[in-house]
Order: sequence, then structure tokens, then C-alpha cells
Amino acid sequence: MYLGNQPALSYTSFAKQDFTTSATTSYTLDNPVANANELALFINFVRQEPTTAYSASGTTLTLTSATSASDDMYCVYLGKAVQTVNPPNASVGASQIVDASITSGKLASGVLPTNTPSFFANSTGSPTLSSGVYTTFPASSEVFDTDNAFNNSTYKFTVPSGKAGKYFFGLHTRYDGLNTDTNYIQSNIATTSSGNQSVTFKPLGATLYHSMFLSAVFDLSVGEEVYARGYRSGGSSTVSFHGESYFYGYKLIG
Repeated sequence: MYLGNQPALSYTSFAKQDFTTSATTSYTLDNPVANANELALFINFVRQEPTTAYSASGTTLTLTSATSASDDMYCVYLGKAVQTVNPPNASVGASQIVDASITSGKLASGVLPTNTPSFFANSTGSPTLSSGVYTTFPASSEVFDTDNAFNNSTYKFTVPSGKAGKYFFGLHTRYDGLNTDTNYIQSNIATTSSGNQSVTFKPLGATLYHSMFLSAVFDLSVGEEVYARGYRSGGSSTVSFHGESYFYGYKLIG
């Protein structure tokens, strides 16, 4: 029975020396040896017989026959084993690692998935909403856009190559000029092929401003576009987007 902490396992490898050959019988060893039997000498990948093909003492290696410059020669120090508690390179597989034991701090940057592409854009203008038609939300001022996927001229987000998947989008719209309008107002997040989601309200009383919050999740393909819109059902008063409105989105992990 062993008492106490288990000792760390040691892995053994042998030191190796490559030689630059020439027309000579004398070479210098990197590590001193007692005799030729402590070396495994190879010339042109053929192992040589100790004491017959070569002799060795200290750091001096002497060959029976001279080499030439074209020969390949190396030796392995049989008496110099190098021990370490670290396993050799490429010797550890997934089965040797304890499940759920690797933390994110041990992983290189970029290994874990992130919520990108992502963007956030504000409106800089206050376009009027015409009756009975959708007006694209003018998100022309980008706060950030990780993959350059949002176009602040067309106000549309396009799914980049290799970034298909589920996305979350949010829209905050504040409408101005509703104090005399009795028709309903709608905020809408639309896609080119995955449908749209909307939120609708009807102003009550003479209130100048109304804010609306809308979020949506879409499963998008590469090249699909997403954009925000406003809609008014009718009326003659002037209704417009207010400058405090914004549109944003990001890819969901998983």
C-alpha cells in the first residue's frame, strides 16, 4: 500500500545529436560518454557496431572509417535519458482529458463562439410617414458594426458569408406629431424571405410623442436582408420618426 500523494508520471526520451559530416574520422560529442556502448551511431540510416565501427570517450567520437560530406550521421545518447513530468507532444487525446474540466481561460482567443455579427445604428433624420405605406427606418448613424454587414445608406443588415443562423433584432421607435392623428401606427422588423414581426398601437388623446419597442428572432440564410420600418394607417397630420430611435441586432450562439 502506498501512502501519501501519488508521484507524477515521468516520460522518457533520449537525447539525439546530428552531425555535419566531412572527410574525417574525428567528431565532437555534445555530451560526454564513458565508452562507445553509450551511443547508438547511425550513418546513412544504418546503425554502426560500437567499438568496431567507432570508439568514444568523453566528448571525442572516433570512426574506424572516414565519412564524406554527403553522409548523414547522427547519434542517440543511450546513457542520457531526459525525464519530464510533461507528456510528449501530440501524446494526449480527448479521452485523457476529464470531461468539463477545461475552462475558457485555457482557450485561445477566437475559439469560443461570439454574438457576432452585431450592429447598432441610430436615426439621424426625421422622415415623414406617408399614409398607407411602409417607410424604412433611416438608421444612418452606425455606433458599431462588427462585420460591416449593416448598410447605413440602404438601412439594411445583410447576413455575411458563413454567418447563417438565428439572429436577435431590436427596434425602438419614437414617433412625433401624433397629437391630432387618430389612425394606428406600426413598427415593423422585416426580412427579405423569413417574414416580419410588428407591433401596432393607436394613439389615445392629444399626445405628441409615442415610443414603441419591438424585438424579433429570425433564422436567416446567407445574403438575407433585415431592416426596420414604420407604418401609419391613414390621417392627414404630419407624423415622423423622432431622432431618439435606434435599430440593432446580433447573431445568437448555438
